[in-house]
Amino acid sequence: MTEFTLTDLEQIVATRAKAAPEESWTAKLVAAGQPKAAKKLGEEAVETVIAAVTGDRKNLIDESADLLYHLMVVLNIAAVPLQDVMSELARRTSQSGLQEKANRQNP
Repeated sequence: MTEFTLTDLEQIVATRAKAAPEESWTAKLVAAGQPKAAKKLGEEAVETVIAAVTGDRKNLIDESADLLYHLMVVLNIAAVPLQDVMSELARRTSQSGLQEKANRQNP
């Protein structure tokens, strides 16, 4: 089995976002705009949490895949490259989570 990465998913989402909305769920979400895509992301997040809390491993895997997909759609609409998110994760993981939280500026 070949390794599938979030970068692969980002590229697939970018390609499908350019299709006709009647031909692609991704294109349909993109055409509906960020509020619709973000709402779907939130729904998938809740479903992922429920699967985790109930200990439903199979559903946790399925819902996590849905969550990551919808996150890629939201990032695509916002023109935020996955690499920007990965760079932020790299920055944060260069220190402990407790130290990172303490160093955040309050809004």
